[in-house]
Amino acid sequence: MANTYTQINIHTVFAVRNRKACIGTAWKEELHKYISGILRNNTHKVLAINTMPDHLHLLFGFRPNQSLSDLLQDIKGGSSQWINNRKLCPGQFRWQEGFGAFAVAVRDIHDTIHYIQQQEEHHKKVSFRKEYLSFLKEQEILFDEKYIFSDLIDT
Repeated sequence: MANTYTQINIHTVFAVRNRKACIGTAWKEELHKYISGILRNNTHKVLAINTMPDHLHLLFGFRPNQSLSDLLQDIKGGSSQWINNRKLCPGQFRWQEGFGAFAVAVRDIHDTIHYIQQQEEHHKKVSFRKEYLSFLKEQEILFDEKYIFSDLIDT
């Protein structure tokens, strides 16, 4: 793409299907590496990634050589297969349908990276549902309450 210059930074968030809390601390770093590899193989730049037991935050520099939906389908499908092949969760692991994706200005990248890195502390005070609703409202995204995540399901 000669003469194409972009600076597109995306903070995406998606949850485990039914918000099942099964992403383990013992293997989440390997999951992060696997997802980072998918991004790099698709020529995108990983800026930050972190998972909680029931959801994932990902910040990356997005290149417009593929659609965001196709990229996230690759990430979610590939990582689900990786988790299931290793039998890391009881039963079949799946990510929820859909995702949240939010543009991040260059001036806000460092704050967003810090925010993603501090998820464990953040969620001691704020639920994932409340966090996600605040993203939608802050970005003025219209949403239907019936499609917003349900309460957490422990394994």
